[in-house]
Amino acid sequence: MRTEPAFLFDLDGTLVDSVYQHVLAWKDALDAEGIELSVWRIHRKIGMSGGLFTNQLLRETGLEISVERVERLRLAHAEAYIRYGSRVRPLPGARELLAYLSGAGIHWAIATSGLLEMSAGKIASLGVDPDRIPVITRDQVRYAKPDPDLFLAAAERLGVPIETSVVVGDSIWDMLAATRCRALGVGLQSGGYGVDELRHAGAIRVYEDPADLLRHFDEIGGRL
Repeated sequence: MRTEPAFLFDLDGTLVDSVYQHVLAWKDALDAEGIELSVWRIHRKIGMSGGLFTNQLLRETGLEISVERVERLRLAHAEAYIRYGSRVRPLPGARELLAYLSGAGIHWAIATSGLLEMSAGKIASLGVDPDRIPVITRDQVRYAKPDPDLFLAAAERLGVPIETSVVVGDSIWDMLAATRCRALGVGLQSGGYGVDELRHAGAIRVYEDPADLLRHFDEIGGRL
């Protein structure tokens, strides 16, 4: 009888060092629309759904965000991210952690709020074959984080109960989504959120990055 949990990984800021490239890309997109928003405020929204991002823009700027403007922002962000994205690399220990899980026969999947078109290169940089490892992207589910749809879909693809799965993410939105689907949440600081923020959002453990998680893997029910 299997006792190891399955692991469901966020992508940006969790396995690849791409959070700040997303922040800068959103800053460029917002500037092009004449929307003033500080970089730190943008960072706090990375990882949430586009709809929630737009709602928060409305609250913080008081501007009317039309459907047309939302689409322009999305396209401008994607274009800017292409410029910054060439610098994105796997986080320390990410490839080793995933290789360990595969070698140990532990189920794992990736669930990202990013669209497939923006995630394919990052997935490839990790050496992940989507034909063998489930990869759930934003365009495959109805709602993104903090809704739990991405992680529920990943668990379903693996054929494992969500209640015995561990969600690994770098943002409070990952931890909130994990709580909502009754999975355990493990936080990583590699996306810029602090230990207390991640714990208050529901993380049972917090580590620095994938390398640190691998060193302490036995603490969350894994076996080294």
